Amino acid sequence: MNLCVLCGVDEVYSRHHLIPKTVHSNKWFKKNFSREQMNETISICRQCHSMINTLDPKEIGRNFNTIEKLLEHPTLAKYIAWKKH
Repeated sequence: MNLCVLCGVDEVYSRHHLIPKTVHSNKWFKKNFSREQMNETISICRQCHSMINTLDPKEIGRNFNTIEKLLEHPTLAKYIAWKKH
């Protein structure tokens, strides 16, 4: 069984683009990231994916586009701490 790379609690059910697909057509992202970078995904559970999708996609794409950075996002970090409790 593969566990979510963010919470480590639940089984993986989805893939999350580290740079959300909703911003892939944005000129700033096209200029600053390669196609490979924009298509990079991580394996996460549905609950963590749903939580990430409540956050601003541009902010996530610009500032929280790695696993390490995602784990530092204040809202997501608080959620994951709650989930692991």
